[in-house]
Amino acid sequence: MIMSEIRRIENNPRMSDAVIHNGTVYLRGFVPSSSFGQSIQEQTQDIISQLDNTLQASNSSKSSLLSVTIWLTDIGDMAEFNEVYDTWLKGITPPARACTEAKLFRADCGVEISAIAAVEG
Repeated sequence: MIMSEIRRIENNPRMSDAVIHNGTVYLRGFVPSSSFGQSIQEQTQDIISQLDNTLQASNSSKSSLLSVTIWLTDIGDMAEFNEVYDTWLKGITPPARACTEAKLFRADCGVEISAIAAVEG
């Protein structure tokens, strides 16, 4: 049996920012770098920046996103979240998406985003 290579991006003993296998990039759940006092829009923009950087390091981009999963601590923040998210994806075909309300591991976080993308090239 031939095993496909597994590549990990920015890993530590607990997790990797991304895992690449068979042409697919699996991204961890990203939370804001620092969210104390930040609006949902600011938190979302911070996460999107992290996603873009990790996708680039994985030889991918937002145009190759296959699926995005979003967790909001307050589903009432959906409209504010979507303002930033929709701007980010403007001009590309959007990925499949799931969004739910959940309690996150950091009390100061209002949003967490995870994604799956195809490797480009």
